[in-house]
Amino acid sequence: MAKFNNSILKLFILSLAAFALYYVLLFCVFGIKTPRRRQLEERSAMLDIRQKEIESKMRHAFAVLDELQERDNNIYRPAFGMEPASFPQFLTGGMDQLFSLAESQGKSYDEIEPISESAGKMSSCVPSIPPLFLDQIHMTSRFGVRSDPMSGDAKVHTGVDLAGKEGIHVFATGDGVVEKVDIKFTGYGNEIVINHGFGYKSRYAHLKSTIVHVGDRVKRGDMIGYVGSTGKSTGPHLHYEVEYMGKKVNPLNFFDSEMGAEEYERLVKEGKK
Repeated sequence: MAKFNNSILKLFILSLAAFALYYVLLFCVFGIKTPRRRQLEERSAMLDIRQKEIESKMRHAFAVLDELQERDNNIYRPAFGMEPASFPQFLTGGMDQLFSLAESQGKSYDEIEPISESAGKMSSCVPSIPPLFLDQIHMTSRFGVRSDPMSGDAKVHTGVDLAGKEGIHVFATGDGVVEKVDIKFTGYGNEIVINHGFGYKSRYAHLKSTIVHVGDRVKRGDMIGYVGSTGKSTGPHLHYEVEYMGKKVNPLNFFDSEMGAEEYERLVKEGKK
């Protein structure tokens, strides 16, 4: 009986060894996979493909957001006189970062939307026509460094000087509100400053007299005064300035100095409608 039991035990051990050898040969040496292993590997391969697809889409999304930020800060916001937006710095490139950037971009567009809706109004406020009939005047001094007519010293001229007969009409160059009317014998002499909004202001100096008051709303082409030679002046002319976001800019950038009299008169009449 004992010999019989020993024989069975040996047979069992040999069977296990044979099975183990069969397993090693079948699955390790010859590379045959079990159904479960094949299933897990297929699942892993699918997840790997899916992960690569997600990473590719995220890289594309970051690239799109980066382009939107460039357009936002270099095109859209400057067009409406807005300061550049501040966006989160690119760190991990993860999903949280993507959501944060998208949220910041959305907030930026929310700021731009009400301003862009008033773009039509802005176009009529920008000081974009000459302040005088061009066939009645000639330019005696441009924007930039020049020799001061009084002292002869080199100084920055913050506007343009348009000489003409005393008493010719001066027009508002854009819609706005009269911010300042100054009557004096020094400096700019009799002057008017119009706040056009959207960061723009215009100044009309050395006037003979003015016909507007502080707080008056004016439209492009409205007459506001008469050319004179008050203040620091050597003869009848209009000193005209344009200011944008607190900085004096070249007024010639806003109108065509070669514009014909008929074209200018048409623009003035359109402004009065």
